[in-house]
Amino acid sequence: MPLTYAIEHDGAVETLPPSMRLFLLTEGVTIQAALTLATNLGIADLLADGPQAIDTLARETSTHSPSLYRVLRLLSSVGVFSEIDGDRFSQTAISELLRTGGPASLRSWVTMTGLPLWPKTFADALHSVQTGEPVLKQVLGTEFFAYLAAHPHEGDVFNAAMGEFGHEVANAIAKAYDFSDVVTLIDVGGGHGTLLRTILLSNTHLKGVLFDLPHVAAGAQELMPPAGLADRCEVRRGDFFAEVPAGGDAYILSWIIHDWDHDRAVAILKKCRQAMTKAGRILLIEAVIPPGNAPHAGKIMDFVMLVALGGQERTIDQYEELLREAGFRLSAVVPTASPMSVIEGRPT
Repeated sequence: MPLTYAIEHDGAVETLPPSMRLFLLTEGVTIQAALTLATNLGIADLLADGPQAIDTLARETSTHSPSLYRVLRLLSSVGVFSEIDGDRFSQTAISELLRTGGPASLRSWVTMTGLPLWPKTFADALHSVQTGEPVLKQVLGTEFFAYLAAHPHEGDVFNAAMGEFGHEVANAIAKAYDFSDVVTLIDVGGGHGTLLRTILLSNTHLKGVLFDLPHVAAGAQELMPPAGLADRCEVRRGDFFAEVPAGGDAYILSWIIHDWDHDRAVAILKKCRQAMTKAGRILLIEAVIPPGNAPHAGKIMDFVMLVALGGQERTIDQYEELLREAGFRLSAVVPTASPMSVIEGRPT
């Protein structure tokens, strides 16, 4: 069903008329800016113990009270916070996700989507629609991942965001997919290891290998011992376009293939095929785009892929074609409680 743009206030749900829905769509960048500002100021942390007066929030954040009020009033109107008696604000289910260090926190994700590079990129999106080529490389002067490697702060924000988003996905994957007959799981492009740690902790028979670029893998190396996995998980450094570690029963790639165009996606999959035995399998964790007009995270991210990376979100038929070209047959599609599915391929 189509989006209703319903806003809930005090238990009542208001469905907005088409003109207001259109207005909200045009003002997405405004709401994003306010949301990023409030997140970086730590407003949700300040409301963790209960409602706070605007003057208190302004004092704690070294901001101008009337101006901060205007920001929080806007965010309260779209359900992020809740305004009480005109001078106090309280937490909502959405703002709970903005708290620092919570198990379901998406604070780093919001910070990442608010980085200045994004509005600059989307402002030139017409180039991508006209040519099919990503515009972000022109905006940054280099490809996205090379930019992150050269700008450690943005790189840290991006990796933290992927880790946060990955917590929900990782728990869903660990519950939905049966790893009982896997002995060694190789996480290709595994970032800081959120997914692999979750799967290993849920499947105590498993051994894992996390494989990523050197500057990314360094962060994962520090996180494995605290999780009690130092003897069950090895961190290896390298480039999956050059070589993928051999010896795994299963190779898992979470939100990797969507970053790349058809030819490079096939190239990555072929490297995995070369590394595994005939009895191995590949597991792609991706947002499979459904048919029809239903809202789906993959449809939003597909536009990001178009203008930013040159990759794309795909339908299941498109993933089946990628797998076939790389020497796999599509053997299963396992939906999860998250927007992501497990796409399983077996060597042909």
